[in-house]
Amino acid sequence: MKKQIVNQVYWVGINDWELRQFHGYEYSTHKGSTYNSYLIKEEKTVLIDTVFRPFSSKFISNLKKEVELSEIDYVIANHAEPDHSGALPELMNIIPEVPVYCTPNGIKSLKGHYHKDWNFIPVKTGDELDLGNGKKLIFIQAPMLHWPDSMFCYLTGDNVLFSNDAFGQHFCSELLFNDLVSQEELYFEALKYFANILNPFSHLVTKKINEIVGLNFPVDIICPAHGIVWRDNPMQIVKKYVQWASNYHENQITVIYETMYNGTRSIAESIVKGINAADPLVDVKLYNAATNDKNDIITEVFKSKAVLIGSPTVNNGIMSSIAGLLELIKGLKFKHKKAATFGCFGWHDVSTNLLENILKESGFEIIAAPVKCNWEPDDELLSKSFDSGKEFVALLKQKLDKKNTA
Repeated sequence: MKKQIVNQVYWVGINDWELRQFHGYEYSTHKGSTYNSYLIKEEKTVLIDTVFRPFSSKFISNLKKEVELSEIDYVIANHAEPDHSGALPELMNIIPEVPVYCTPNGIKSLKGHYHKDWNFIPVKTGDELDLGNGKKLIFIQAPMLHWPDSMFCYLTGDNVLFSNDAFGQHFCSELLFNDLVSQEELYFEALKYFANILNPFSHLVTKKINEIVGLNFPVDIICPAHGIVWRDNPMQIVKKYVQWASNYHENQITVIYETMYNGTRSIAESIVKGINAADPLVDVKLYNAATNDKNDIITEVFKSKAVLIGSPTVNNGIMSSIAGLLELIKGLKFKHKKAATFGCFGWHDVSTNLLENILKESGFEIIAAPVKCNWEPDDELLSKSFDSGKEFVALLKQKLDKKNTA
């Protein structure tokens, strides 16, 4: 069922309420997601993006109720990833001669996914497509937001920016617009999306936003490829992206651990109490990496000015959930965050040194000595852990004060 966005612009996507994992099992989607496809019906009829391949038949069936497929003049593929392009093969079997507009990298990617040579029309920033009635689409390349093929397109007259993955969220709702949904839920999912997907490309986010602002396009609506459409003060999410892309952090410290027999957990809990004693206003959070969602933890790392990570030594290494989480952290390229480590060991003292090395490789600055425990922590060690939490706050304050006065 189509939903009107403005004038002759309609949402014709799919709501996926059941989705709980995305990018394979790499990203959690507690609120489901949407695959947003848009239909413009001016003198020319344009379809912008499609949906995830498992929904192809449903999408085509729904689309036929809204428009004769033979009346579609142009197809726009802002991004070739299968959650956006998955219905193209079924659609193009029906309308094989209709041109598909995308970036040159989009052509490479679509051919790689589907092994079809459709009527591709490569476009670059500034290219235009006349839709009649005084309106046109203007293309804007957006490489690495978040793939090399990504682009936006802008509809003049209605002042709509179709931004594909930028400004989106994995958030399913029948309430299409940002002013109709819970703002807390909306912004959590938008922040989680940025932290887990777009953070590695923060410098490109800033560059692209500056480029778009420099084009002097009035933007009344932003239509992303996932989640909610921004119609009420749409530039609010653009301003948030600028903020999030600028080495973002809140007054938060996050402590993350995995444990075998609760020794490392006891150290973590004592560190948290020490942090709170030293700074009652800092938002200190504690997560067991084995029992909490990894993407939610990543979101908290993104929000934090510092993290402490702990693991016991196992098999001359660290525990698997911590190792997996650190692999994610390394790829997400967080910057200007401080860190320290802790953990228990039995026969070999390995984990804290290994944790420090990985954190350093990931761009974190180690500012405190690790808290180590041979076997199980006793009262003396837990008291030392408490004191280390207090000391960490003091060292963090020194570092931040030095940076602010530099």
